[in-house]
Amino acid sequence: MQKGAFQVSRGIFENEIWTDVVKFRIFFYILGKAVFSKDGIKQAGIHIERGQYLRSLRNLQDDLSYKEGRGNAIKKYPLTTIQRKIKSLEKEGRITTKSTEYGTLFTVVNYALYQSLDNYKNKSMEQQWNSDGTAMEQQWNNNKNVKECSKNEKNSRKYIYDNTHFELAEYFYSQILKNNPHHKKPNLELWSNDIRLMMERDKRTEEQIRYLMNWVQQDDFEMVNVLSPRKLRKRFDQLVMKVKQQRQSTKPKQQIEEVKRVDATEYMKQLYGE
Repeated sequence: MQKGAFQVSRGIFENEIWTDVVKFRIFFYILGKAVFSKDGIKQAGIHIERGQYLRSLRNLQDDLSYKEGRGNAIKKYPLTTIQRKIKSLEKEGRITTKSTEYGTLFTVVNYALYQSLDNYKNKSMEQQWNSDGTAMEQQWNNNKNVKECSKNEKNSRKYIYDNTHFELAEYFYSQILKNNPHHKKPNLELWSNDIRLMMERDKRTEEQIRYLMNWVQQDDFEMVNVLSPRKLRKRFDQLVMKVKQQRQSTKPKQQIEEVKRVDATEYMKQLYGE
């Protein structure tokens, strides 16, 4: 394990990446783990240069695990989420990647600039992080106009959600695929946003939503009628009532069967005198 420290400008708090928790964690984990030595190092027979980090996505998924809830349950980001964020980081010009037989070789773009103390003197790095026309910002965002790039990035992400919302969206889609393996893949970001609205505005819990997602895809009628979180949200209360009615209707049947079994036992005892 490498020891020591790495430098980060305070300008990070004003950058778009600060608002995306998963992307932020991935990027700064790679930045912090990247080789600092100017000569690089040798790992698994591969020369790892300064600013590079070799790691498999599975191991990266474990590295980024986190605790959640009162029970401090260990959770992991889905691999699809990690892959999506890595592609986004590549598109923004923050990192480059190369596949190897030992994992993915990540390269931090402009690593030397981040780790050069001179760039932090007289607030130069903060200015480079925050200004609209400096060379550093152009390289960082891979765009000549930072304002326009930020505007496009905001517009490209029309929906707001976190990892829990996206996991639920993926779960619902997986349940639908069990009934129809050829179901068209939906816009999971749109689904995630609808799930967020259910949780934030309607005050539905993750457990309630997950239960109904599973239930509707086991009900002969609802499996073809509730095929999106938006429809689930619209009919949530109706579906809850239907679940309750179904439970109540099955209880008397179970009780009758139990009575029948008891009566039959008593009858056999009387018949054979046991």
